[in-house]
Amino acid sequence: MQMRIELAGQTFSLHPFKVMYWEEQSILLIADLHLGKSRHFRKEGFPVPQAVGDSNYDKLISVFLDFQPARVVFLGDLFHSDYNKEWLEFEDLMERFPAIQFDLVKGNHDILETGLYDQSRMHIHHEVLAIQPFILTHEPLEEIAEGWYNLSGHIHPCVWLKGRGRQKLRLPCFYFNDQKGILPAFGAFTGMAAIPIKKGDRVFGVTEKSVLAL
Repeated sequence: MQMRIELAGQTFSLHPFKVMYWEEQSILLIADLHLGKSRHFRKEGFPVPQAVGDSNYDKLISVFLDFQPARVVFLGDLFHSDYNKEWLEFEDLMERFPAIQFDLVKGNHDILETGLYDQSRMHIHHEVLAIQPFILTHEPLEEIAEGWYNLSGHIHPCVWLKGRGRQKLRLPCFYFNDQKGILPAFGAFTGMAAIPIKKGDRVFGVTEKSVLAL
């Protein structure tokens, strides 16, 4: 189940696959895929199952088909580390959706050779992509100009839910305050960090099938 919200006068759908769809602009926002991470760790001798990487692609295809976006903006950390064959798989995926414009706001893990980005279908933005009234970045901005709202990733935000019997449940989340919003990490093989929540903040936890207002 999706959750529709209003943000800076615009309408967004929050999806359980941890993506955010801007309805007025037909733009799909996705943060922190970390593609190639599972293959990178297998190369280093860690027994990470191939299914981890396959899950990322299955979910990408699903949201592309569900939303039919005109544009997809990756908010950094698209590819985890050095080049491996998974980059070719991602390029093939983009070719399967020729009607979509793909943009990447580069993050700290986006360290592939410049030529690989240039040869792909992606439009590259090194720090910021501004689409009024939103400033799209990888890391949350410390200072935000008046009239703008910052959307980012990088943090991999989560919240802890506590039950009466001392049970604890950790959920990835979408986080919004009056100046900025942070998307959860899309990638299936990523960590999470609890985010401090203040009065007036809006937080939406993500389960496998639903987005829940908390």
